[in-house]
Amino acid sequence: ESLLNFGIVTTTLYFNLDGHFRNLPSNIYFILFFFLNCCHQEIQESGDFLIKPESKVARLDTSQWPLLLKNFDKLNIRTAHYTPLPHGSNPLKRNIHDYVRTGFINLDKPANPSSHEVVAWIKRILRVEKTGHSGTLDPKVTGCLIVCVERATRLVKSQQSAGKEYVGIVRLHNALENEHQLARALECLTGALFQRPPLIAAVKRQLRVRTIYESKLIEYDAERRLGIFWVSCEAGTYIRTLCVHLGLLLGVGGQMQELRRVRSGVMGEKDNLVTMHDVLDAQWQFDHNKDETYLRRVIYPLEKLLVSHKRIVMKDSAVNAICYGAKIMLPGVLRYEDGIEVNQDIVVITTKGEAICTAVALMTTAVISTCDHGVVAKIKRVIMERDTYPRKWGLGPKASQKKMMIQKGLLDKHGKPNGSTPADWKEGYLCTCHCFDEIVASKKISWWHKITSDLKTDWWDVLWSVM
Repeated sequence: ESLLNFGIVTTTLYFNLDGHFRNLPSNIYFILFFFLNCCHQEIQESGDFLIKPESKVARLDTSQWPLLLKNFDKLNIRTAHYTPLPHGSNPLKRNIHDYVRTGFINLDKPANPSSHEVVAWIKRILRVEKTGHSGTLDPKVTGCLIVCVERATRLVKSQQSAGKEYVGIVRLHNALENEHQLARALECLTGALFQRPPLIAAVKRQLRVRTIYESKLIEYDAERRLGIFWVSCEAGTYIRTLCVHLGLLLGVGGQMQELRRVRSGVMGEKDNLVTMHDVLDAQWQFDHNKDETYLRRVIYPLEKLLVSHKRIVMKDSAVNAICYGAKIMLPGVLRYEDGIEVNQDIVVITTKGEAICTAVALMTTAVISTCDHGVVAKIKRVIMERDTYPRKWGLGPKASQKKMMIQKGLLDKHGKPNGSTPADWKEGYLCTCHCFDEIVASKKISWWHKITSDLKTDWWDVLWSVM
């Protein structure tokens, strides 16, 4: 009650200052006072408000970040100094045109059509120029078939060589005493095995070695002599041949009855597996209703296929140079992952999580952390389109001087010395061709004469042997 009286008096005085609202009801005064009190509540709070120094360092939780940026904070930091560029985009935020053309589909292949027919249908549905798949499935086989679209077809080779998992049904020609015999026979057929392609095959029937990593018996029906098994194997393994060998090992004979691929590389049948109808409906929705959400559900960014690779993060200024084939040099590295070994396949990414290329590591993690310069990795396959990021090379003092000399005619159009080139430039010029005239121009002829006089051989033979 006292608060109400105080509000009425205060609000009445407040409005009497201007000579207005003298006869408003008391409840209106109270509402106005309460509103003013809430507006000035921060001023009325007592105490000191300041940011106190803390010894605890705030960490960014990146465990839920998508694709190649997952656990980004756990990567080793080589340097944090770089200039972010507005070009490029997060793989999940690309516009729908680029999203489709840099993606792949984890397709549930139906029985009867061949893999090439299915891929051709996807190409026609999405109206793209190029499609490819991660490994041929026989017409009667169903399951995971990774269909890559446009730019993602550059990863087809790596996906074809990735491991596969199958669930199959084997029919035995005669009965067994118990199912343990079949389980033991499956265990025996693990490791490196000799295989010859079946009689009806699209490849040459020559003996080859394929590795079975793991296998297990799921169920056995003694009445129908059918066994369901699961197998994890190397790419190129013939499960039909494995079933024949299984029958030979048991001494009863056997053949494959049915087969389904449940995993191809990093993608399994539980990882957003879609059907041909899903793809067709998604494209229809986009064409007629401009609804792109369904297309984004059936198509994954290509970066999803590279999540198992070790990562190296490059500066934005070095991205386009790599797209043009430049070496992956240490000064351009921002972050790198633990456990990188020499000759290991890695993926080079941008700060936005885009895949630039796949590469073969030439340095280990320990060497990267201790060196200041050198080639980190050798490019295996460039994925990103050229000029997605701006060109940032050729902006140094030497490059600028070279461009000016080309404009003045002191160098030819390729930047090599000619008759008008100053002598001081020739002395510092590095010859990378097999031309003896340029060696003479760079004043190295005396060195060649010394070699030929010491070895008493023809100078041309020495030139080619060194070059």
